[in-house]
Amino acid sequence: MTPTLIILILAAIGGGTVAVVSILQRRDVLRRAAVSQSPLAPSILRPDKKAAEAWLEEYVGGVGAQRADHATVRAKMVQAGMESPAAVGVYNVLRAISLVSFPVIGWFLAPFDRPGVSVFLLGTAFYLGYILPIAMLERLVRQRQERIRRAVPDTLDLLVVCVEAGISLDAAILRVARDTRILYPDLAFELTVANRVTNAGIPREEALRGLWERTGVQEIRSLVSSLIQSEKWGTSIGTVLRVQSDTLRRQRRQRAEKRAKTAPVKMVFPLMFFILPALFAVTLGPAVVAIIREFGRFR
Repeated sequence: MTPTLIILILAAIGGGTVAVVSILQRRDVLRRAAVSQSPLAPSILRPDKKAAEAWLEEYVGGVGAQRADHATVRAKMVQAGMESPAAVGVYNVLRAISLVSFPVIGWFLAPFDRPGVSVFLLGTAFYLGYILPIAMLERLVRQRQERIRRAVPDTLDLLVVCVEAGISLDAAILRVARDTRILYPDLAFELTVANRVTNAGIPREEALRGLWERTGVQEIRSLVSSLIQSEKWGTSIGTVLRVQSDTLRRQRRQRAEKRAKTAPVKMVFPLMFFILPALFAVTLGPAVVAIIREFGRFR
């Protein structure tokens, strides 16, 4: 019964994690882009906490976390694309469940007749239970940032076309967000939020800085700095966007070339541990067998 119980516990944890992540992540990002329904980063609007969010922070969100940690986790959740007010509380609950369930599973699997192995297994289980939710959140953040990073050059090209056609920057951002909502939903959502924040009366500079804080993408930061300086000194926004687009495309090509050059180094260990042993076994195996048989005849 013990293996069955362990399998059921692992299946329940995995299914619950997948279900929670799928609920918290936006399936239709633009449908929830309204400011009244999508809570923004504190640096943009600093909204008052709702009753449900305050309850979660008091009873659930504070499990093992302080104020600063809560704000950091919330920023990470926003960067991962999870806008729900209950996201931080659910994340802390999952961390607590993981921190308890993995040591319990390790306790069932530990061979107590071998104390050294048992201690090592319990320590590994505790470490996995602590680090796994953090690693999953970091992975979601990196994946979303990579999607946004790939979408920036094409989005800037569309912004250049709109601005040079005589459309204002706010209208161009909204138009590009609508046109790219299917191909680049993450960046389209962030552009829509920035546009709605500007329409709500927040200065454009703060809205653009909030765009970078919500994404955490370095390319967005350089673009925001260029747009703020362009608006401050009165230079052409179209020229700034075109230069930024060319720069980002050049950087993307350089990153691809760098990855291509590091590929042979990364292939050394798979080649050494997986391909070469199989090759030696196929090529030298028959010869070794023949040599063993020949030497066996002299015994």
